[in-house]
Amino acid sequence: MTNLDTLVTWVDARTALPPSGTPVAAAITGRYPVDEDAASDAALGEEFWLVRPMHFTSLHFGADGTEHRDCFVDSDGIVRLPYGLADAGPETETVTHWAELPTLPGGLTARAVLGTDVPAALQNAWNAHPGT
Repeated sequence: MTNLDTLVTWVDARTALPPSGTPVAAAITGRYPVDEDAASDAALGEEFWLVRPMHFTSLHFGADGTEHRDCFVDSDGIVRLPYGLADAGPETETVTHWAELPTLPGGLTARAVLGTDVPAALQNAWNAHPGT
């Protein structure tokens, strides 16, 4: 078995952004949509702060053709801006902090492996011995 411990260093998105194309863990804050059927104090929607895997890009075109700059994009194509940007209103989900993703297990220096390289990388990780 390989050591799976990792250290996460969070970066305040108001002060620094990752290089374009970087996969990151993004801490997102926002408010869940209002539940129209709920007869409770939850009418305003509940605030949240959670972590999602995303990638950062200096330029992204949304499905509708909208151009976004310096944004975080999740696997569903949802764009989130860094916290504090002028055009991100209070109802918008924004990224407060980000952290580089850890490298993949098995002694790799990569954070992502794609295509035909995946089976070999995965097998190497499963075969890794402690300390590798």
